[in-house]
Amino acid sequence: MSSDTTKGETEPDPYMTAVASGMAVAYWAEHQPGVPAVVSEHGDRTFAELNANANRLVRALRARGLRAGDGAALMCANRPEFPEVVAAVQRSGIRLTPINWHLTAEEAAYILGDCEAKAFVADARFAEVAAAAAGRSPDAEVLLAVGGDIDGFDSYTDVIEAQDPTDIDDPMPGGTMLYTSGTTGRPKGVNRDRAAQARSSAVTAANAGYQAGTSVHLCTGPLYHAAPLAFSLNVPLLAGAGVVMMDGWDAEDTLRLIEKHRVTHTHMVPTMFHRLLSLPEEVRGRYDVSSLHYVIHGAAPCPVSVKQAMIDWVGPIVYEYYAATEGAGTAVTSKEWLTKPGTVGKPPTPDHIRILDESGEDCAPGEIGTVYLKAPPARFSYFKDEAKTESSYRGDHYTLGDVGYLDEDGYLFLTDRSANLIISGGVNVYPAEVEEALLGHPSVGDAAIIGVPDPEWGERVVAVVEPQPGIEPSDELASALIEHCRVALANYKCPRQIDFRDALPRHDNGKLYKRLLRDEYRAAVAAQEEGT
Repeated sequence: MSSDTTKGETEPDPYMTAVASGMAVAYWAEHQPGVPAVVSEHGDRTFAELNANANRLVRALRARGLRAGDGAALMCANRPEFPEVVAAVQRSGIRLTPINWHLTAEEAAYILGDCEAKAFVADARFAEVAAAAAGRSPDAEVLLAVGGDIDGFDSYTDVIEAQDPTDIDDPMPGGTMLYTSGTTGRPKGVNRDRAAQARSSAVTAANAGYQAGTSVHLCTGPLYHAAPLAFSLNVPLLAGAGVVMMDGWDAEDTLRLIEKHRVTHTHMVPTMFHRLLSLPEEVRGRYDVSSLHYVIHGAAPCPVSVKQAMIDWVGPIVYEYYAATEGAGTAVTSKEWLTKPGTVGKPPTPDHIRILDESGEDCAPGEIGTVYLKAPPARFSYFKDEAKTESSYRGDHYTLGDVGYLDEDGYLFLTDRSANLIISGGVNVYPAEVEEALLGHPSVGDAAIIGVPDPEWGERVVAVVEPQPGIEPSDELASALIEHCRVALANYKCPRQIDFRDALPRHDNGKLYKRLLRDEYRAAVAAQEEGT
């Protein structure tokens, strides 16, 4: 502290100052320049290299007219340019929207236009879709291609190489605006306070026990999704930890990378747990995963049996969260979970979670209703959609459409999403419970339970099953699976029909798009009724 500092005052923490201004990567570039920040099959970056390219990109975008508050978009695989773009917007006040590269050109163009992107960085791997989307979005005037050529785009590498790599002297915090999955209607951008995003990441990094320069995070999912972007990129880099990025997930390759890089942290989804556990014992035993000390998961319900098996395997280092792009909900450690199997955690304050019935009244402990979360002080909003924003709130709380209950001790248990609820014979059936039972059978690789219109029952419970590799579908297997469910569940919950598929429509963020299955089955029922 300098001699003229007023008594009682303290100098600002340089690290937190860097975090607040979006310069956390620059802080680590100064303190550990040669430490790997990004490792990928498409190239690596030290913290110094990542920081230098972020500065170059900021200057390149400014030279082409972008200013703080402007929008930019990114369609990119898990390659080092992705974190470079993120680090650049975080320090330049730009609002970045990552675009799901599975989308069609029309879908991508909608998001590109709706987010008001003035710049669009795209991966040559998705050249056809990117070029078509850009062609429909005249406001995106700055077009940069990574990993190869895209018609009408400038080379990202050529553009940034001409710029100064030193730290910009006027950082301003920017951030990301992600779009909802669009399972009902057009997707909407979720606009959140930039400073709040940075503070939340800093708290998560501290709680996860990262050690700058030594911790290594394995990124298992695509970074355009909210959870991998937050937990597998922003948080570890903010903490000075390196990130090993997978470009496409594979169970055995996950174990290989954990052993090779002595991975300490990772984020997964329950489907990954199930597939890791389905590997033969000799394959799992081939790799040393003892370096792991923090495995976090969320995004989709995790069957109790699957999570218990993961804890038995890797130890009580499995952490779970319940949250969404819109805001945070709950979190739970392995130790807590083992006393309350199935819980997604206890809210940080008693008023953070409310369970409301159809009339908007609070449910008693143990009573199932719609889950409402308390909005952060800086409320999120849906970009350019005030009506949707207002309709999501009930007072200070908002809902993601999930259904569940709080137990007597205040722990939250999710039963399903309201859109997935099946009403068969006037009785509620929660698909997640039936799916958990099916996943306990060794022949089941994945499962989806849906309600299909039925003249007698209103809806009948149908299971769509993806068998484990090497298992052949058969009538005998379908009968065995139904009997398996009857051991664990009341008869009315058990599937009345089991169909088999090579693969279910599960996205790489772990979410199962049941709407696609429901639409298909309901269309088939309607066609059958028309033909009779």
